[in-house]
Amino acid sequence: MIESDPLCGTGVYTFQRDFEEIYGYLSLTICLLGSVGNLLNVWVFTRKNMLSSMNVLLIGLTAADLVVLLVNIPYTLHQYLRPETFPYRDLYTYGWTLFSLCCINLQRVFHGISTWHTIMLAIWRYIAVAYPLKERIWCSMKNTYWAIAAGYLVYPFLHIPLYLTFAVTPVVELLDEDGFETDDCSAGCRNTTVYKIRLSYVAEKGFLKGVNFLMYSILFRLTPSVVLTAFSLRLIWALVESRKRRQNLISASTQEYARNMEKEKQMNRTTRMLLAVLILFLITEVPAGIFGFFSMIYGKKFYKDCYLQLVEIFDILTLIYSSITFAIYYIMSGQFRTTFKSLVCSLKCMEMVTGRNADLDEETTTTTTTTTTEIINLQSS
Repeated sequence: MIESDPLCGTGVYTFQRDFEEIYGYLSLTICLLGSVGNLLNVWVFTRKNMLSSMNVLLIGLTAADLVVLLVNIPYTLHQYLRPETFPYRDLYTYGWTLFSLCCINLQRVFHGISTWHTIMLAIWRYIAVAYPLKERIWCSMKNTYWAIAAGYLVYPFLHIPLYLTFAVTPVVELLDEDGFETDDCSAGCRNTTVYKIRLSYVAEKGFLKGVNFLMYSILFRLTPSVVLTAFSLRLIWALVESRKRRQNLISASTQEYARNMEKEKQMNRTTRMLLAVLILFLITEVPAGIFGFFSMIYGKKFYKDCYLQLVEIFDILTLIYSSITFAIYYIMSGQFRTTFKSLVCSLKCMEMVTGRNADLDEETTTTTTTTTTEIINLQSS
C-alpha cells in the first residue's frame, strides 16, 4: 500500500512492486550460477601450483561468498517462488519465519566475512607492490591463515546486535477459511495467527535499533568502502612508483629487460584483477550503506518509504558480487585460466582413458569367451 506523500516519491513503490515479480527468478539464477562458479574457484585455487598467500585469501573469500549464495536459495524458493496455491497462512508459520530469520542473519555474517577478506586482499596486495622485500615476512602463509581465522571467528560476534534486533513475532491477521489473504469475507473469514520478522522487544524499548543501524551502515558498509578506496588509490600509486623504480634499475641487458617486463606484466594483471574486485565491492556496498545511514538519521519514515523499497536491489547487488568472481578471475588472470583449462583437459583425458580401458576389457572378455568355446568344441569332437 502506497502512503500519501511518500518521502522518496510514488515511483519507488511502483519500481519495487514491478521488480519483485522478477526478483525471485533473478536471485535464484544468480545463486545457482554463482555457486557453481565459486566451487570452480575452490577447485582451481587448491591446486599445488596455485597455492600462495593471495590465493589462500581468495579461497577464504570464495568460501564466504558460497555460503551467502547457498543460504539464499531455499529462502528465495520459499519467499518468492512458491506456487500460487500455497496458502499465506503456511508461508508464515513459526518454523518458516524462524528459518528465514536465520538465513538473513547468516547472509549478513558471511557477507561481512567476505568484506573482511576483500580488505585483507587489498592490504596484502599493497604490501606486495609497495614493500616487496617485506612481503614474505608480513604476508607469510602463517599470517594469512591468522587473517582468515580472525574474519571467521570475529565477525559472528560483531553481529550480536543484529541477532538481538529482530525476532519472530506473532501477528493476528484476517484470512479466509483456506488461509489466503482476502478482502471479501462473505464466504467466511477468521483471525489467524501468523509469524513475521519484526523488531524485538529489546530493540523497540532500548537503543539497540540505533546501534544496529549504526553498525550495519557505518561499520560494515561505509567504513570498509572508505578503507578500500584509500587502499585502491595507494595501490595504484605504489604500482606507478614501483614501475619507475624498476625501470631505473634495469641495466642495458636485453635479457634482464625482458625478464623484468614479464614480471611487471604479471604484477599488473594481478593488480588489475584485484582492483576489479574492489570496484565491484564499492558498487555493491556504498548505496546500501548510504541508505542505511540516512535511515538512522531520518528515522522510520525514510526506512519504510525509501530503504525497504530498494532492499531487493541491494540484495541483488550483493549476490552479483558474491557470484561473479569466477568470471573476473578467468578473464583477468592468465595463471587461473591456464590452470582451469588444464584441469578440464585432465578430466577429458581421464574419460577417454576410462572409455578405452572399458573397450579393451570388453574386447578381452569377448576374445576369452570365444577361445574357451572353441576349446570346448574341439574337446567334444
